[in-house]
Amino acid sequence: MATGTMEVLLVNAKGLGDTDFIGDMDPYVVLQYKGQERKSIVARAGQGSNPSWNEKFNFRAEYPGSGNNFKLNLKILDKDTFSADDFIGQATIYVEDLLALGAENGAAQLHPRKYSVISADQTYRGEIQVGVTFTIKVYIYILITFFLQRLKMREQSLEDGGKA
Repeated sequence: MATGTMEVLLVNAKGLGDTDFIGDMDPYVVLQYKGQERKSIVARAGQGSNPSWNEKFNFRAEYPGSGNNFKLNLKILDKDTFSADDFIGQATIYVEDLLALGAENGAAQLHPRKYSVISADQTYRGEIQVGVTFTIKVYIYILITFFLQRLKMREQSLEDGGKA
């Protein structure tokens, strides 16, 4: 099992549509991965439906790990002062392949790309741009690499008729 850090780069969003009748909305994102939760800053005033965050968040990740729910959920909300925050929409990023590749190579990256934001009624609400990187803990990677090399040397020795 590979254990490491999944770093999420929350870049921006476009075309979210405005939920406020007076003034611009103040969007932020709640990021969730396997029981871990992080919250972005509230986008600066005036950005409205096209916010920019440029924030990084770290999550502990394992592969293969327990369960098979390898989803990073991004919930976009509008910060309200005098009432409950409004749900704008959400996006889901499936990271299982990224984690598998990172476990094999020591690191893997999904460069920032756009994901559709879907509202509660399943309609399109714009897009959010996110990048994800998974890096396993170095000492574990070195240890695994060392044992794999030793195993290959042992197999080669047995094939050559030598002692194990």
